[in-house]
Amino acid sequence: MTNQEREFNLWAFGDAHVGTDIEYGRESLAEAIRHSEFGGSEGGSAFDWDIAIDAGDMSGTHLGLPADEEGVEIRRQFSAMRKHRREDVYSVSGNHDRSGLTETAGWWWQKWIDPLGLHTEHSGVDPAARTYPVEGTWERYSFRVGNILFLMMSDINEPTQVVGRGDLGGNPGGVVSAETFDWWKRNVEANPESIIITVHHYVLKDTTVASGEWEGVRVADDGSLHEHYHRPFQQGTPNGASYLYWVGSKPDSGAFENYLEEHPGSVALWIAGHTHTHPDDSHGGKTHIEQRYGGTYFMNAASLSQHHMPITTLPISRLLTFTPGSAEVRAQCYLHTSSHAPQGFYEKAECTMQLNKRFSW
Repeated sequence: MTNQEREFNLWAFGDAHVGTDIEYGRESLAEAIRHSEFGGSEGGSAFDWDIAIDAGDMSGTHLGLPADEEGVEIRRQFSAMRKHRREDVYSVSGNHDRSGLTETAGWWWQKWIDPLGLHTEHSGVDPAARTYPVEGTWERYSFRVGNILFLMMSDINEPTQVVGRGDLGGNPGGVVSAETFDWWKRNVEANPESIIITVHHYVLKDTTVASGEWEGVRVADDGSLHEHYHRPFQQGTPNGASYLYWVGSKPDSGAFENYLEEHPGSVALWIAGHTHTHPDDSHGGKTHIEQRYGGTYFMNAASLSQHHMPITTLPISRLLTFTPGSAEVRAQCYLHTSSHAPQGFYEKAECTMQLNKRFSW
C-alpha cells in the first residue's frame, strides 16, 4: 500500500478535566493515551491514530481559574505517549480552560496547551515537529490533512458577562468573537473543494444530545435550577448551557446556524465536546451524532473524564477513519471503562457518515 492509499485515522476526544480526575487518583488523559497505544487493562483493544483532536476542557476547575499546577500535571500526562508525539494532538480551549476577565486572554491555555508552539518550555509543543503545521492564533487556527481543512475555534470569555462562575464570566454556554466567526466564514467560502471540519468546544443549538434551550440544566417545577449535564449559574445564561450561545457578544445569535442554513453542506463535520454522557443517551430527540443543515454532521466527542459532572459523565472517545477515494467515514465509539459496557469499541454506537466529497491525500 502506498502512502496515498493508506487510511487516515482521526482520534477525537474532549473534556479530560485532568484536575478533577487526578483528585480521585485517575489519570484521565494519560489513561486514554495508554488505551489507544497499548489497550486497556479491562480488555479494550489498542487502535491506530494519525492525529488527535482535543475539543477542550483539559482543566477541571469548577469555581476558580485554571492554574500552573494543573498545567504541569497535564504535561506530565501527555508524556505517557510512546507511539505518538505531543505535536500529534490539536486542541481548542473549553469553558473550563478560560482565564479570568482581568487576566491576559487565554494565558493558561496558551502557556500549557499552546497550539501554536510559542511556549515550548512549558507546553512541550515544538511547532517544527507538527506533521501538519498550524496557521493562525491561539483563539482560531487552521491546518490541513490531505484535502481536509480543519478550522479550530477556541471558547473565550464573554466580556459583557462579569458575574458567574468565579472570574470567568459565568458562561456554561459557548462563546466566540465576531472576528472568529468572520475568519471561519472566510475560510469556508475560500475552500469549496475541501472537506471542512470545524472544531469547537460546543455544538450548535439543537444538533446533538441535550443541545437545545434549557436542556443542559434541570429546571424544577418551582423554577429553581439544578445540576444535570451542566451546573447552572443564574447569571451565566443557563438556558444556553449546552451550545454555542454567544457570537460577537450577541446572545443566542444563530450566526453559524443561519450561515449553514443558507449554505447547506458547506461544512462536512462539526466536532465538539462539553456535554458528557453515555453513548446511548438521547435527549430532546437528539443523539451524539446527528446531521443537520443539508449535510453537516455534528459529533459530540466528550468525555475522557470519569468524575467531572458525575450525574452523566462516562469516559468515551471517538475514532474516525477516512479512506482515500471514499466519501464514507467510519465513526467508532471507544469506552475507556467497563461501567456501561465492556471496555473497548462499542459497536452499538458505531455509524458511517456519508460526506459530499471523497477523501484524498
